[in-house]
Amino acid sequence: MALKACFQVSTIASSAAATTGTWALPAHRPFFIRDKFHLPAATGHRKSVSSPPSTSTGDDGRRSRVTCRAKKTVDEVLVVVDANWENLVAASDKPVLVEFWAPWCGPCRMIAPVIKELARDYAGKIVCCQVNTDDCPGIASRFGIRSIPTVLVFKYGEKKESVIGAVPKSTLVGVVDKYLESS
Repeated sequence: MALKACFQVSTIASSAAATTGTWALPAHRPFFIRDKFHLPAATGHRKSVSSPPSTSTGDDGRRSRVTCRAKKTVDEVLVVVDANWENLVAASDKPVLVEFWAPWCGPCRMIAPVIKELARDYAGKIVCCQVNTDDCPGIASRFGIRSIPTVLVFKYGEKKESVIGAVPKSTLVGVVDKYLESS
């Protein structure tokens, strides 16, 4: 019921406010834009909606209505360069999925969204990284990368498996699951 009233207020009021500066609702007194809206809550009590509910402030200083309970979990693909290879890949206590790619490579651009999905799906269980072979040829030559995209799986800093080419998500999921089960 509150949602229905909210939609009524927003559709009627938006057209009236644009022309007159006041909002008029049927069977209600006109009120100004700065007035508070009082919509019926689910329990029958009146609830003010002029200000958002109390929220927590995130790390970036902006307010957030959703509280993340796993703030330290990485759910994005990290960019690896020579300087941070040891910290992100070699010293990780979780399995690490490393994609070797280049910006000019079409198949690399096809597999990038799949790697991002894996990072979200397995957040907190694995670490997903990307190495641009144009920027970091030393890392690519160290692991014998001759074609891209190539995905390597590392566990405790040791190379365990490689997948060459733009493969479907199911192939990468199978590889990741194999190393998660043996943890």
